[in-house]
Formats: sequence, structure tokens, C-alpha cells
Amino acid sequence: MVKICCIGAGYVGGPTMAVIALKCPNIEVVVVDISVPRINAWNSDQLPIYEPGLDDVVKQCKGKNLFFSTNVEKHVAEADIVFVSVNTPTKTRGLGAGKAADLTYWESAARMIADVSKSDKIVVEKSTVPVKTAEAIEKILTHNSKGINFQILSNPEFLAEGTAIKDLFNPDRVLIGGRETPDGLKAVKALKDVYAHWVPEVRILTTNLWSAELSKLAANAFLAQRISSVNAMSALCEATGADVSQVSYAVGTDTRIGPKFLNASVGFGGSCFQKDILNLVYICECNGLPEVAEYWKQVIKINDYQKNRFVNRVVASMFNTVANKKVAILGFAFKKDTGDTRETPAIDVCKGLLGDKARLSIYDPQVTEDQIQRDLSMKKFDWDHPLHLQPMSPATVKQVSIVWDAYEATKDAHAVCILTEWDGFKTLDFQKMYDYMQKPAFIFDGRNIINPAELREIGFIVYSIGKPLDAWLKDMPAVA
Repeated sequence: MVKICCIGAGYVGGPTMAVIALKCPNIEVVVVDISVPRINAWNSDQLPIYEPGLDDVVKQCKGKNLFFSTNVEKHVAEADIVFVSVNTPTKTRGLGAGKAADLTYWESAARMIADVSKSDKIVVEKSTVPVKTAEAIEKILTHNSKGINFQILSNPEFLAEGTAIKDLFNPDRVLIGGRETPDGLKAVKALKDVYAHWVPEVRILTTNLWSAELSKLAANAFLAQRISSVNAMSALCEATGADVSQVSYAVGTDTRIGPKFLNASVGFGGSCFQKDILNLVYICECNGLPEVAEYWKQVIKINDYQKNRFVNRVVASMFNTVANKKVAILGFAFKKDTGDTRETPAIDVCKGLLGDKARLSIYDPQVTEDQIQRDLSMKKFDWDHPLHLQPMSPATVKQVSIVWDAYEATKDAHAVCILTEWDGFKTLDFQKMYDYMQKPAFIFDGRNIINPAELREIGFIVYSIGKPLDAWLKDMPAVA
């Protein structure tokens, strides 16, 4: 029986291994992590991450051929294939601070694999890593190999949170990069055989190591670039009276462009886009390509601009001050159908409003109070380190209350900011909400999920990103 071990029981490792176990009943899959609470959660009925469909998959396999353990060394030693899915945060100090990936966790994983291995292994990069990481890992493994043969493969994940299980069941492509040597090709085939249990062979792409590593960064950069492109257009639409939804629909009907990732919003979030672009920028700079680095930097600059613009619009519309005014925040996750708050635009928007002394009442159906308080009190990039290395008890932000009902959040509020596109927000009783709010009552829709005309009919002053502006908003322009 082939044995697979995955180091790292997070958003990538957990769902990926659960699906491999489900689709390959003849393979034993063990997910290991040094975090005892995280492994305990995987072994309980309350999984540590929310992902539609994940519960069912785990239930079907757990205890049969899918196991979760903190005994990292034992299971790594026994495995034929070791997936490494550990955090690769952005460095916060030293060389490349604010841009380069911090490979501390990766390196310690590689050294541990070398230490405990007694048989040949295929080591698979599953985390998003900078180009040439495989080469560094290879050096660590071969210099500590004690005669054991290690083959390194790059197998980047292309999952979208909220649809991860669907993406794993039916991927656009599975990418496997390896050395173009006899042993390298053999290792690629071994991993290909695992995926071939359910993925058609034409969708399993094989490349050299560097192409696989760079393809992941490039894919995320291209997706983020589309979002920044439409968000840049949204600012121009507001200035000219155009409607960004109509513009993006017209643009998206061009088959060369297509309609995906063309929704204007308050900005992109998630654990990958910003991190991967910063990484790409750093790699370009290190390879003497400043113009290319500058090009990709603009994608992040527009994203930051969009979040600032949203905050400025809120403050300017409300007589240029939100001091001591209650503002309801609907949605804190970076997108619907996930509880993930990493790099969510809600953090910067909330911090911007708090900077102007607003009182915030936040409601999100999937994000805990502890997580929201942690996010609002943490420094940039701290979120990407394992929990036990994060500040232990984050200082609670006094001007913030977290509630478990949208109507409670909006009661007595001067304004509502919609920051996540949860489906439930589209069907709220806005008349009831309006009746309980202070007047004039404002709605700032950062996801374009409501019908502005209907809300204006009720009496709201409405701001939707990239849509023609209310007369009120024209009279109170936001200064960027």
C-alpha cells in the first residue's frame, strides 16, 4: 500500500489529502501538524476550517485510509510520498522584508525529513513557494541524505476557497514539475498515477521544476491583475457616470477576455494574491528586472487605493466625520462561503474607520469574535505565522463589537458597509433595517450585491462601487 504523508493541516493540506484519500481507497493518507488543537479539531466533528462539502469527504474516509496526527516524525519516516504544505509568510525583517517569502518553516520541514527518513522518498512542494525553492530544498536533503535518494516535485495548488472541494474533484489542471532526469521522471509518474485515479490524463500537466513554481505565482498575479483592472475602471465610472457592471459585462463578452474575475469590489483579499505578487516583485528585482517588478507592484497599489477610496467615501459622505458614529460592518471574511479572513479588505476598511474614531458593529456568519479582534489588533503579515507564534491574547479593540445578527449590527447605526458578498445579505429586510437606523441612513456596498434603486426608494443614501453617484455623494466628494 502506497503511503502518503502531508506536513501541514491547513487550508491546502487538509482538503487536498481528504480528496486524495476519498478517490484513492488503496492509498493510506496521514496529515500531520505540530499544532495539537488543529489536529484535535480535524479528529472531531467540528473541523478547523469551513469549506462547503469538506465535512462529507472527511467523514467518509476518516479512520479508514485518512488519519490526522501530531506524530510528525513517525509518519514522515513511513511515507513513500511526503507533501509539504507549510506556511510561507512574507518576511517582516531582514533581507527582502515586506516582499520575499520566509522559508523558515519549509527549511525546518526539509531538515526533519532528511533526519527521520530511512527509505527513498518523493518530496512534493504543495505550499506556494518562490521559484528555485525546490533547488534549495534539494540541497538540504542531498547534503543530509545518508545515502537515501530524494526526488523533489513541485505540485502547486490552484484551489479557490469556497469551492475547494469542487475544484479538487474536477480541476482545470493538475501541474507537476520535476527534474528531467530518469529518477525525476519516475517520481513525476508516481505522483501522476495518484491523480490519475480521478483526473483525466489530458488535465495532468508535467513541466520542469521552475516552470511549475513560476506558473503558480503567475496565475495568481494574472487573476489579481484582472480585479485591479476592473477596480481601476470603477473609479473612472464613478467620475464619469458610467456603470461598472455594464462596462465589465460588455468587456467580458469578448471571448478573448471572458467574464470571470471582472466584478468591481472594495478590493481583493485572501492568503495568496498579495503575498504571491510581492514574491514575484522580489524575484524580479533579484534577477535585475526592475521594470517588470514595477509593473506587478501596480496591481497591489490599485488594490490599496481601492480600499482607501472606500473609507474616504464613507467618511466624506457622512459630513466628513464618523467620530463616535456607529457603523455596521456586514461581512468580514475575504469572500463568501469561507471563514478565512487572511488579507481581507475588511481589515483595512475597519482600521481606516477606527482611525477616524468610528464605533463598529461587525457581523459575519462564519468568522469568530476572537478572529476579528485578532485581525484588527495584529501587525501586517503576522497572520501568516502558525497560531502558537502569533501574539497570545490580542488586545481587544474597544470601539468594536461583534454581533451574531445583521439587524443587531445595524440597530441605531448611521451607516452600513457591506464587505463580503454572502448570499444571505441579498435577502435582508432593508426596510426593517432602515427603520432602526439613525437618519440620514447610508449604505456603502463594497460588493455590488444590492439594488441601489430599491434602497433609495426606502430612503437610504446609497453608494455602490463603480455605479452612478447619488446627488448627495456628488455634493460631498471623497478626496483620495
